[in-house]
Amino acid sequence: MEKLIITAAICGAEVTKEQNPAVPYTVEEIVREAKSAYDAGAAIVHLHVRKDDGTPTQDKARFKECIDAILKVIPDVILIPSTGGAVGMTAAERLQPTELPIEMATLDCGTCNFGDEVFENTMPMMRDFGKRMMENNIKPEYECFEMGHLDTALAMVKKGQMPGHPMQINFVLGVPGCTAATIPNLCWLVQNIPSDATWTATGVGRSEFPLAAAAIAMGGHVRVGFEDNLYIEKGVLAKSNGESVAKVVRMAKELGREIATPDEARRILGLKK
Repeated sequence: MEKLIITAAICGAEVTKEQNPAVPYTVEEIVREAKSAYDAGAAIVHLHVRKDDGTPTQDKARFKECIDAILKVIPDVILIPSTGGAVGMTAAERLQPTELPIEMATLDCGTCNFGDEVFENTMPMMRDFGKRMMENNIKPEYECFEMGHLDTALAMVKKGQMPGHPMQINFVLGVPGCTAATIPNLCWLVQNIPSDATWTATGVGRSEFPLAAAAIAMGGHVRVGFEDNLYIEKGVLAKSNGESVAKVVRMAKELGREIATPDEARRILGLKK
């Protein structure tokens, strides 16, 4: 098996300090959490940014400030800024990070229920996002919350509307209102990806670590972090993103998977630094 790429989704757009005091808002806090994840074994940091009061933002200047600060401390880490932003943001708002010189960004693959909200990703929006990433040589991480999202992404790549092979696909399972985080669902998705694609599993909430174990055993990659789960075990808040990453490292060691460095992850993902 390839070495295991661990992604840390360090803050997301929805979780708050009221839920876990370690959730980062400020630039300094975001750097702290990125470094904690990197030091524990994460090769990738999936990045949302906040205003200092915790309000989610897609402001290009705020992304640049955070990216520059992270890379000053951990210059070889892979950063995947979000183009999902927060529910209700316009496509133009969400695309702002793609105006920066970045290696990768997320590309959400369809509209879906997101708890009590609706996360809008129409096909015209997806075509616009794909076009921007092709123009700016940004490799997308395709975010699939539903089984149909994978079919949509594959069809649009085949038509040349979004960047193609090799694809990196993140299966985000367990969002309330979306596909459940079960191993049969994960297996179905993995069986339907292109042979040269790489994939990551993200389990939301209590499914985070069980789905991580399945992905490790199946040869995929893993995402953990405060965006997806604020707890390290039932009833116990994680003290940092690094603590969650360290748990995945221990799981991988028990299952015989070595951990990829950022440079090894770039090779696996087909990136060039």
